[in-house]
Amino acid sequence: MTQASPRFKDISARRRLLSGAFASSLALAALSAGLLPRAALAQAPVFRVTAIPDESPTELARKAAPLVKYLEAQLGVKVEFTPVSDYAAAVEALVNKKVDLAWFGGFTFVQAHVRSGGKILPLVQREEDTKFRSVFITAEPSIKSLADLKGRDVSFGSASSTSGHLMPRSFILQAGLNPERDFRRVAFSGAHDATIAAVAAGKVQAGALNISVWEKFVTEKKVDTERVKVFYTTPAYFDYNWSVHADMPAAQREKLSRAFLSLTRDTEQGREILDLQRATRFIPSQVDNYKGIEAAARSASLL
Repeated sequence: MTQASPRFKDISARRRLLSGAFASSLALAALSAGLLPRAALAQAPVFRVTAIPDESPTELARKAAPLVKYLEAQLGVKVEFTPVSDYAAAVEALVNKKVDLAWFGGFTFVQAHVRSGGKILPLVQREEDTKFRSVFITAEPSIKSLADLKGRDVSFGSASSTSGHLMPRSFILQAGLNPERDFRRVAFSGAHDATIAAVAAGKVQAGALNISVWEKFVTEKKVDTERVKVFYTTPAYFDYNWSVHADMPAAQREKLSRAFLSLTRDTEQGREILDLQRATRFIPSQVDNYKGIEAAARSASLL
């Protein structure tokens, strides 16, 4: 077989190089115009979102779906919801920049902020989170106050939950009770909806949880309020927020913040997202909002 001359090889190589460069230019143009197929888009940068697993995985996925679609349109990049196994995993994911945006409770935000040396920042929070509350529930008619929890089996949510553990515990301590000393058993259900289920099934005599999850269950008639009742509602405190890493470029952080702050009930999409997030609207957040939670965590030796 006749071998090609070195000169011919050089020309062929240059043609392939030019062809590749032209193809790359076309691909970039198509991406900008939104014309590339899904397979090509899958190779583009992905903006990852996670959330503390304070409700069942199916509920978290249901809440995330329309928000993910909205953020894709607002940010102009592919957005994916990345579930995590527990609260600690959510903290580590954002601290180590495995995700770009995380839904934290006040306590998990404080943990992430401290763990990162101040690099995790709250971006926005629901208006409701400026005056959040926890409720204590029971199916035992004899339990009417926090004092009546003495000698009982009581369930919190996750150990790292603000509204399902830290703040309820702080109000129990203020009432002069120590859970480990005064309760017959301290249980951790792992999530707010699981706490309701444990109380309703009689596995524990009382439980503490997030007020918005309780109100959702009542509205959707998922709990028999003739049997299971609220016997104590805590004072207000700051809670949940959407947090980012300080290394996120300022322009992207601004675009993301604007996306949340622009959500309104005046549009069908905005109303759906806000309803699923159980929010009236989103407002800017700041680190100082969570100083009280940090103090409560240190006081309870949880930080």
